[in-house]
Amino acid sequence: MNLTLRIWRQDGPSDRGHLVTYEVSDISPDMSFLEMLDVLNEQLNAKGEEPIAFDSDCREGICGMCGLMISGEAHGPEKTTTCQLHMRSFKDGEMITIEPWRADAFPIIKDLVVDRGAFDRIIQAGGFISVNTGSAPEANAAPVPKPKADRAFQAAECIGCGACVAACPNASGMLFMGAKVTHLSELPQGQPERWRRVVDMVAQHDAEGFGGCTNTGACSVACPKGIPQDVISTLNRDLRTSMMQGG
Repeated sequence: MNLTLRIWRQDGPSDRGHLVTYEVSDISPDMSFLEMLDVLNEQLNAKGEEPIAFDSDCREGICGMCGLMISGEAHGPEKTTTCQLHMRSFKDGEMITIEPWRADAFPIIKDLVVDRGAFDRIIQAGGFISVNTGSAPEANAAPVPKPKADRAFQAAECIGCGACVAACPNASGMLFMGAKVTHLSELPQGQPERWRRVVDMVAQHDAEGFGGCTNTGACSVACPKGIPQDVISTLNRDLRTSMMQGG
């Protein structure tokens, strides 16, 4: 495959940045998108040019580090992470535009790398439980109805990649935050901090500069783990209950 790549280059947070065009050839359709970028960087290194900075870690669709806007779509045309996107999803001769996540709360560090520390600070604000550590409790000591367990597991699949923020026209982080709140609020272990958790996490979300949710649904569509939009309803319900209780 021969491809034309338009890639965002930005030396640092204070640089204005711009799109640069590169040509790559003989790309195998079985390569992952990141492997294709690796090939381009090898070519740039060989010519003595600055390689393109992009995030990756596990390359197994688990960690969420690899998020990119690919031709206007978070993670690209398939419902998966960028590292699990394969070049067979594109056509020979296609032009592909590659950009970082675009959100005030995710400032660009360099090229395609953004600072997603805002997500970490939201978790620090309330995404924890006070259950004592130690040996594992007996499995049936705290019965959990299967529907609640299933929903908690589903919400816990969120990997914090930020695709929901990148896809949202308001750059809202409500799907991410809703997933974390739902994961814990469905389980007995999450009850002690339940009402304080949602208030503190929402306050941190707003302080970080994320936008508000207007229920466009773009977040769920872009989510590589298929987190349902109704986790936002759970978050809003818990927040309303907490405010009514004076939380």
